[in-house]
Amino acid sequence: MKKNNLKAFIFAAGLGTRLYPFTSNQPKALVAIEGKPMLEHIILKLKTFGITSFIINIHHFGEQIIQFLEEKQNFGCQIIISDERQKLLDTGGGLKKALTYLGKNEDLLVHNVDVWTNYNLNLLMEHHKETHSLISLLVQKRNTSRYLLFDKKEMVLKGWINKKTSKKLPPDINIEQYSAFAFNGIHIINSHALKYFQSNGKFPLIPEYLQIAQSQKITAIDITNAYWLDLGKAEQITEAEKMIRK
Repeated sequence: MKKNNLKAFIFAAGLGTRLYPFTSNQPKALVAIEGKPMLEHIILKLKTFGITSFIINIHHFGEQIIQFLEEKQNFGCQIIISDERQKLLDTGGGLKKALTYLGKNEDLLVHNVDVWTNYNLNLLMEHHKETHSLISLLVQKRNTSRYLLFDKKEMVLKGWINKKTSKKLPPDINIEQYSAFAFNGIHIINSHALKYFQSNGKFPLIPEYLQIAQSQKITAIDITNAYWLDLGKAEQITEAEKMIRK
């Protein structure tokens, strides 16, 4: 395994409400798939890409995650705990806090703990460097209510739409000019982005990115042809276990 200087941030602070009752006495990150907690699967996967330095945020039963990592001796990695036990910061606030642990002009791979994919993350790292993007997202064509809108030539982020409510950002965007994709919960962001965050405390990530996209380059890779699974519901965990057994 070739060591990678890229750090990774794992979103592990969520309440896991969609996974209840699995999360009634443990955090979502420790819900097991084929005998291993989600968090362990993600750390071990990212280690195969040479990543050995992690930031992990915690809130719901956060002390269990700390204890688990201690028992596993941090999987031989350097791990910083971004502690949100006093106040859950949502995706935007959680990432903004994680970015403060980085050095100047340092990239961070961001990975939801409940996302499962066989996509080669080296391709995302290469894309991020080659396009000189501030932020590089993994997206796909799938059924959802909320879509990010990208220009059709270079996959640069231009807007967002909720197809259930017809709400658009920016409000005057002509959606016919753009391609609509669902965000996949994995991306790379440069620490330089921190100065463009306008919100503080608890806030969601996507509205912040739409604001940043007005002045900075946010691009995406379409991974529709790769295997991808959201492990937010019990039936999806069963599907992931079938895939592992195969």
